[in-house]
Amino acid sequence: MCQLMDPATTTAPMQNDCETELETKQNWSSSLWSWWPSWSPTSMSLLKTAESKILACIQNNIWARFVTLPSQDRIWTLSVNKAASKPAEQASKTPLVMVHGFGGGVGLWIRNLDALSCSRTVHAFDLLGFGRSSRPHFPSEAAKAEEQFVNSIEQWRQSVGVENMILLGHSLGGYLATSYAIQHPSRVSHLILVDPWGFPERAKPQTNESQDTEVVKRMSPPRWVKVIASVVSLFNPLAVIRAAGPWGPGLVNRFRPDFKRKFEDLFDDDTMTQYIYHCNAQNPSGEVGFRAMSETLGWAKRPMLQRVHLLPPSMPVSMLYGARSWVDSSSGDRVTEIRGQAHTRVLLINHASHNVHADEPEQFNQVVEEICQSVD
Repeated sequence: MCQLMDPATTTAPMQNDCETELETKQNWSSSLWSWWPSWSPTSMSLLKTAESKILACIQNNIWARFVTLPSQDRIWTLSVNKAASKPAEQASKTPLVMVHGFGGGVGLWIRNLDALSCSRTVHAFDLLGFGRSSRPHFPSEAAKAEEQFVNSIEQWRQSVGVENMILLGHSLGGYLATSYAIQHPSRVSHLILVDPWGFPERAKPQTNESQDTEVVKRMSPPRWVKVIASVVSLFNPLAVIRAAGPWGPGLVNRFRPDFKRKFEDLFDDDTMTQYIYHCNAQNPSGEVGFRAMSETLGWAKRPMLQRVHLLPPSMPVSMLYGARSWVDSSSGDRVTEIRGQAHTRVLLINHASHNVHADEPEQFNQVVEEICQSVD
């Protein structure tokens, strides 16, 4: 089991609790949910505690800090690398930047950070509006919400000083990584999309005049996806967790028991589900942006298949899907048709569901490492 980090010895600087609490409460006065801090058993301090226990598992060097953007929003960032006999050689390798999915955070990469940072620096950050990052207002228009996410990634890159990167995105992170690569192609050496959300177009009901209309096939989503989807049409996607108040942590355990199972060899308690709860019980921000970009049942209002041709033809793209995921890998096949096979490939990770990196970490890490080695 992992041991909790000792603040006196860890390389991750610990922020002042008052500072993080002030950030948590920003915009609460104008929020419909301003009475929930006393109702929901959560705070940024509790999220920080849960995350610290997770990060204690990392064996390589880790630098954890807030990266401040020109807007004064802050992006919670991890940079991980291994002490090497030839540090200059490691520094010359293209860094890997990892972008989590909806409702996630940097802690969900715990099975991957050490393995992938042995030969190069790995950066992982909480998307704007998620995890420990700032939670600003997001517009209700899909294109503007997407642009706010993408702009924050570019501003983060500039602030960190990353000139070129291997960009990996999971689920919503895959959608945003693709949008970023379209807008800033010179910064992306290789685009890795892991079970990306938002690629297919929503199937339209067939009529007598269009019996031959192509229909996107999808596996039946799991129960937790259906619950979120039903809430999206009326409220912010994670409103049910906050509305549950003191029963919220139990609700996460009930609907996402898989998170505890995926990490049970690392933690013999509810560390991971507590982390997920505290990530998503804060005041709504990134989820507002997600709701603006999504249709019922999680389809994107601006499907990425309509824009993937805008990626430079020479940019390598690797799409990794869980063989047992509810996300249909046929979208990857369609991307290959659009872009051509020369610079696009689709890989299935056996026995993995949507959280490919946590379900089959050894296979996932091996595939990603091989891709990274091909870049340098």
